[in-house]
Amino acid sequence: MKLAEFNSADPTAAKATLRPCIDISRWVEAVAGARPFAGRDELLEFAARAANPFTPAEVEAAMAHHPRIGERPTAASTEASMSRSEQAGVDPADAGAAEALARGNREYEEKFGRVFLIRAAGRTAPEILAALNQRLTNSPEEEDTIVAQQLREIAVLRLEGLISE
Repeated sequence: MKLAEFNSADPTAAKATLRPCIDISRWVEAVAGARPFAGRDELLEFAARAANPFTPAEVEAAMAHHPRIGERPTAASTEASMSRSEQAGVDPADAGAAEALARGNREYEEKFGRVFLIRAAGRTAPEILAALNQRLTNSPEEEDTIVAQQLREIAVLRLEGLISE
């Protein structure tokens, strides 16, 4: 969507455009309500500021929409399509990487009670696996901070992919 279209869209349509980026109502409302933006950079900067910080409750709600790394969502939604694209660096045919990620995901979920979340876009399976293994050494408090940051990065990256000048 062009920035001009986003700026002039009715509020419901603007919010619907934003929601696949991250389904956090406060963020969606803030970004949609701040229109019009003079340029794409202004939009992205505002979106990043509006996402900082996400509350623990917002993080928990947003996490409900994220698949496990290595498990490609099959739904036809915009969010599922974005997730499949973001995980392009994880080759499902690489059985070794798939098993290591599955094992790491299980360990992470046992320790932290949620799926492992990382901004996968631009990262290879070995990079993701290394981050997963490193993050397993974190405390829950350290991990909460990292997960919120990863969600912010994902939201802004998705928005950047949706809106053009």
